[in-house]
Amino acid sequence: MSAAIDIFECMFEYGAMPPAAATLESPAPSGERVRELQARIRQMQATRLDTRIIPTHPALASLLPGGGLKEGATYSIDHSATLLMALLAGPSAAGSWCGVVGVPEFGVEAAQRFGIDLERLVLVPHPGDQWLGVTAAIADVLGVVVTRPPRRANDSSVSRLTARLRQRGATLIVLGPWPQSEAMLSLSESSWSGMGQGHGHLSARQVTVTVSSRVGRPRSARMWLPDPQGQFREVETVPYLQEAAG
Repeated sequence: MSAAIDIFECMFEYGAMPPAAATLESPAPSGERVRELQARIRQMQATRLDTRIIPTHPALASLLPGGGLKEGATYSIDHSATLLMALLAGPSAAGSWCGVVGVPEFGVEAAQRFGIDLERLVLVPHPGDQWLGVTAAIADVLGVVVTRPPRRANDSSVSRLTARLRQRGATLIVLGPWPQSEAMLSLSESSWSGMGQGHGHLSARQVTVTVSSRVGRPRSARMWLPDPQGQFREVETVPYLQEAAG
């Protein structure tokens, strides 16, 4: 089914049928041909399922649908650069190239502390009015792309970008709302520690991370973002992981 959808989306995007669809013009296939096509479809689907999940940080894996980021899917983050870095750390450590478009305050030093490999990181701080085209172009060559839209994209642009992501197997992470996103990640109940009696500095923060997906109820966990050693991890002392109230 997904292969057929990709073919038709590709047809409408580029105005022509790809070579893979040429068999649709052939006469009705024989029983043997049908079985051969069914076997090919099962093989394609199995391969896609085996490769569609990108590993992410263990602290987030239990909250995300499927236990990781899906290739060709889009995720939204509710305006948190720190949570964005935590989400990128897993794919980057696993070898994925990552791109960040339209987020000039994205700090490379902080990203490195979270475990993001700077040698596989591409930054486009100021794409201007071409942010959508730049995002699509980077998605052609990188595995994970982050963007922050300066304005709402129209439905046709969203559809074209969605088709492109699916064709390339790239994952899009959007800072802010985005239609048809696989899941939305947000922070709440933030509390800092480290200050003494009028002295010291803020050194660690605990937050509640909630993932709201299209299927099922939201899921939440209490996490360090970061802990006193500057690491991102789940709070072990409080068994907080649970289904959030609907």
